[in-house]
Amino acid sequence: MKNMTDIIWYETIDSTNEQAKRLFPGLTGLTVIAAKEQTSGRGQRGNTWKSEPGSNLTFSMILKPGCGMSDDLPADCQFVISEAAASGVRDFLISEDVQAKIKWPNDIYVSDKKICGILIENSIKGGKLTGSIIGIGLNLNQEDFPPELPNPVSLSMLTGKKYVPEDVLVKLSTAILCRMDEAEHDPSGLIREYVRSLYRKDTPARYRDCRSGREFIGSIRGISEKALLQVEMEDGETEEFDFKEISYIIS
Repeated sequence: MKNMTDIIWYETIDSTNEQAKRLFPGLTGLTVIAAKEQTSGRGQRGNTWKSEPGSNLTFSMILKPGCGMSDDLPADCQFVISEAAASGVRDFLISEDVQAKIKWPNDIYVSDKKICGILIENSIKGGKLTGSIIGIGLNLNQEDFPPELPNPVSLSMLTGKKYVPEDVLVKLSTAILCRMDEAEHDPSGLIREYVRSLYRKDTPARYRDCRSGREFIGSIRGISEKALLQVEMEDGETEEFDFKEISYIIS
C-alpha cells in the first residue's frame, strides 16, 4: 500500500475539493487537503455540505496514477473509486464498533441515519482516468444539526466518545488506501464486499422513481457491470437505476 506524502490542514477554506482542484496540476504525490471549516462545502446532487466548524472531519484525497491509483485505469471503470472510498470509510467505522452501511452510490449510513457523505470528481483523458479527488465529510463530534437535515448522526453520538480530527484523518485515509490497493490487486473482491455492505440490501423498502415520480416497494440486489443499482420489484422483475434516477424514502 502506498503511503501519503502530504497532509495539508487549513483553518478555513471554501471547499477542500475546490482547493484540491487548484493544487492538482502541481502535485506529484498522494496528497490530502483537510479543513476545520468549509464555507462552501458541496455534497452530492449539488447540495451544500453543512458542518459545525471544528467538530467534524472534512477533507479531500487527491489520487493520481501511481500515487494511490492504478497506473492504467480505464474511464469506464471509474466507479471502483467510489467502491474503494465508501468501503474504506465503512472499514474505519466498523473498527469503532459502528455497524455502517453504504447507501448507493457512496453515502454512509448507520441504521437510517447519515454519518458521512462522499463527493468524487474524476479527471479523464484519452479514455483513461488521470486523477481523482475524493471529498469526504464525516460527522465526528457534532451533536446539534440544522433542522433541514432530516436524518444526521455523528460518530460521537453513537459511541459517546470525543474524537481528534487529525488522528481520525490518518486512520480513515489509511483505510481508504487499503481499499484502493485492493481495487488494483483484487477488484472482484472489492466489488463483492461493496455489494454485501449496501444499505437496505435484500430488504423490501420504499423508493421513488425520479424519472416518473412513482413510489414503489423493492429490494436492492446488487449493482450491474455499468454500476447501475439493481432493484427487484414486488412482481419479481428487476429494474436498474442510474445516479439520480432513484430516491430512498426514509421515514
